[in-house]
Amino acid sequence: MLDAAKLIGAGLASSGLTGAGIGIGLVFAALINGTARNPSLRSSLFSLTILGFALAEATGLFSIMLSFLILYS
Repeated sequence: MLDAAKLIGAGLASSGLTGAGIGIGLVFAALINGTARNPSLRSSLFSLTILGFALAEATGLFSIMLSFLILYS
């Protein structure tokens, strides 16, 4: 019973990865859109995009870390 609850909890905790995937997709879609509108701003937009990517990826990593903590503790 406890093992089943751990598996369910780990699965629910890892569902935060979908939000991270959507966030990363939106960040790079905004980069493409902004570069298409004004190509001269590519360098400043790219640095902000990398920051947004890192923050979105961090939420995904926290989600999977929590999933592993639930599963293996």
